[in-house]
Formats: sequence, C-alpha cells, structure tokens
Amino acid sequence: MYVAEERTGQRARTGTAARARAARPAPLPERVRRWAHRHRWFLAVAGLGAVLRAVTVAGYRPILWFPDSYTYVVTAMRPRPDLVRPAGYSMFLRLLEPLHDFGAVAIAQHLLGLATGALVYVTVLRLGGRAWLGALAAAPVLLDAYQIELEHLLVSDTLFMFLVASAVCLAVWRPPGQGGAVAIGLLIAAAALTRTVGLALVAVLAFFVFRYGSRAVRRTRLLGAFALAALVPIVAYGGWFYATHHRIGIVGSNGVFLYARTMSFADCSIMKPPADLAVLCDRRPPEERPPSQEYIWNPESPLVKLPGITFLRETDALAGRFAVLAIRSQPGDYLRSTLTELSRTFTWGRPVYPDAEIYGYYEFPETTPPPPGRYPAVVGKRFAERYERGPITVRIVEPYAGVMRAYQDLVRLPGAVLLGVLLVPPVLAVAGRARSARWGLPWASAWALLIAPAATAEFDYRYVLPAVPLACLAAALAAIHRPKA
Repeated sequence: MYVAEERTGQRARTGTAARARAARPAPLPERVRRWAHRHRWFLAVAGLGAVLRAVTVAGYRPILWFPDSYTYVVTAMRPRPDLVRPAGYSMFLRLLEPLHDFGAVAIAQHLLGLATGALVYVTVLRLGGRAWLGALAAAPVLLDAYQIELEHLLVSDTLFMFLVASAVCLAVWRPPGQGGAVAIGLLIAAAALTRTVGLALVAVLAFFVFRYGSRAVRRTRLLGAFALAALVPIVAYGGWFYATHHRIGIVGSNGVFLYARTMSFADCSIMKPPADLAVLCDRRPPEERPPSQEYIWNPESPLVKLPGITFLRETDALAGRFAVLAIRSQPGDYLRSTLTELSRTFTWGRPVYPDAEIYGYYEFPETTPPPPGRYPAVVGKRFAERYERGPITVRIVEPYAGVMRAYQDLVRLPGAVLLGVLLVPPVLAVAGRARSARWGLPWASAWALLIAPAATAEFDYRYVLPAVPLACLAAALAAIHRPKA
C-alpha cells in the first residue's frame, strides 16, 4: 500500500512540475523561433524588399532627382509656403537637414516604404487574416520595382503614402474612440499638407469615424474630435499661407491645374467665353493638343504667355473661371476626359505618358542624369548644395545599378492587375464572403487617390503607387471569411 501511495505522490509531484514548466515562459531563442516561423512569409517578402532597397542605395548615390525636387528643397531651406506644393514634405526634409546628406533622405524614404508594407501586414493579422494573406497584401508595396524607384526619388509621394496608410490602418484596427479619432485626424492633416490630394480623404475618413467609431463615445463627439484634429493644422497652415501670399487656401495653383485639365476637351466655340477668358482658348482641335501639363509649363501655352508669373492670384483666378466655364458648358466631355485619364491607370503595359521626359524619371537611369535646365531648378540646385554642403551630382555605381534596372524590367504590378485587386472587395461582399465592412475605408481611399488626379490634373504613374497598398489591404480584409455559425 505504501508503495502505491509513494507512486501516486511521485506522479502528482511530476504532474505539478510539468505544469510549472509549461507555465514558465519559453526561452527567448525558442520564442523568437516560433515568432519567426509564424511570420515566415512576411519576413521573406520584407527581407527581399530590404535587400532590393539596399542595392538601390548602393547603385544610385545619394538620391535621384525629379523636376519638383528642387522646389521642395528651396522651401525646406527657406521656409515659406509655396504657391504650387504644400510644405509638408519640405518640413520632412528640414528635419533631416542636420545630417547634410540626401542619401539619408533616401534611406528614410525606403524605411517608410518598408513600414507601409508592415502596416498592411499587421492590419490584416489584427483583423483575423492568415499570415500568408497579409504577406501577399504587403508584397506589392515591398517588391514593386517602380515603388522602390519612387522611394529613391526626392519627391513627396512616399511620405504621403505612409501617412495615408497609417491613418487608414489605425482607423480599421478597432472602432476608433476619441483618442483614435484625434490621431487619425492628425495623420490625414499631415498627409493633406504633404500632397493636396489628401484633402479628398478628409471626408472619407470623417464618414468612417462617424459611422464605425466606438459605441462607447457619442458619434458627434467622435466626429468633432476628428474634425478638430484634421482641420486645425490645415487652417493654421492656411493662415501662414495667407500671411505670406494674401490668398485664401494652402496652395495658389488650383485654378491653373484645373485649366490645364480642361484643355484636353475645352472648345471655345461651345463655351463662348467673354473677352477676358477668350485669351486662354486653344484653337487647335483637342486631338492635336499636347498633354495637359504643357499648358502649365510650356512658354507657348496661352496661360503662360500672360504677363507675370503663371501662379499670380489674378492669373490663377482667371484660369479657374475658364475651367469652371468649360466644365459647365461641356459636362459630358469633361466626364469622358476624366474617365480616359483614369483608364490609363489600368493598362497592362506602361505606355509613355505624359511625355518621354517625365516617363524617364520613373526608370532607373543607365547614365548620370543631366543638370537641371529650368531657372527655378537651377536656383533650387544652389539650395540643394547648401543642404548637402557639397555637389549633388548623382553617381551610378555598377553592378548594383544594373541589378535594379534588370529587376525593374521584370517585377512590377500591372495596372490591369490593380483593377482586379480593386474589384475583389465588392465581388466578395456581394457574394456574402466578406466578414465585415472594414474593407470599405481602404477601398474608398484608394479610389479617391486615383480619381482625384484624373479629375483635377492628369494621369501620372507616380500618383498611382500610393493607392496600391490601400487597394491590396482592402482586398485582403474582404477575403477574410465569415466565421461558420
């Protein structure tokens, strides 16, 4: 009997010890191994994305330049609101200015690209998606060659993409409370002050916060918190802009860009403009006219020929009146023209548009780009040399540069595939396969980012890329199946 009792006690002690061992946290290496195994798909994709970005940094030193780059640098070194572009990106450059290295700017932008992919992945997992689904949704922003090239350009789009993705992901993680509404509002305000197209997303996010916010807080309080956080920075910037230029707004070019947009169809024989607007007419048939941007920058443009600079208050107002008259007189032509510009987003190939020069900036170059030729860019170059404390010539280093050129020839997200991704959420929703409506916010935001430039300016390849992570996130969230009853 004593033997049996002793054995029983031994088993009890053994069981207690086993339970204690089970309750004890696993050693750190084991926890890391489990974590890495769970996230292996994302780690593989993100790791490859990081390697590609490192090769880009090694191959193109310190950064690649775009015509807009010089204006951003001027505003960073001489802080004052620009008439064409808000100063959000310039302030980002100013934060990094103590490093005196545009290479550091390139690295920071590449890190923002990787962070955007991580945001997409974490959001999918947080809402119940599988790890492989999250990795698949993050893959385009992490691996697309044109995305990586855009991150290496001194332009605002990467920062803008990260800010928008942060706001959208934060909004769908959980029903936002008052603090969440404030954070979302601040993020989208920062995005709007980086690129004005972000203003279109303020209304989208406001609706989402009001409709899907936390039930523990009154809807009006949530909306008020969001509105204050989003609008106060924008209004404050508008005050700075007014104090500088004596004009209401955050840029002074809305009328000019809309005028250029309408010149793809504007017919003065139909519009019958008054004499002061008639000077902006182009008598050529629309099919013989140049791309819209030429009406802003080309010296032969009727608008550019007017006295003074193109973005004078009077010139911008005149251009805006012409554009409104064109849209009001030819609404069908305006709609068709907008849809034509939008359709360029969804082609399988990458036809040259709007012209070879702009198109070339989105390709990894084989030879060192020439120095800027336009006067504003020449002025900007001098400020850039002050920023860098040295010359800003781009150095192309082989074989790294050649690797990225070859990669760019092979790996990209075709526009037709992007359209398919955008169609996934509504199709799954109609089929009853979508678990919740949270896909609606990134989906609507992606469409807003694609439609707004087509309606107010023109199609540009770099305008598409910030919408890609949102479209992929929407498709992944919609693909998370409803749990079985």
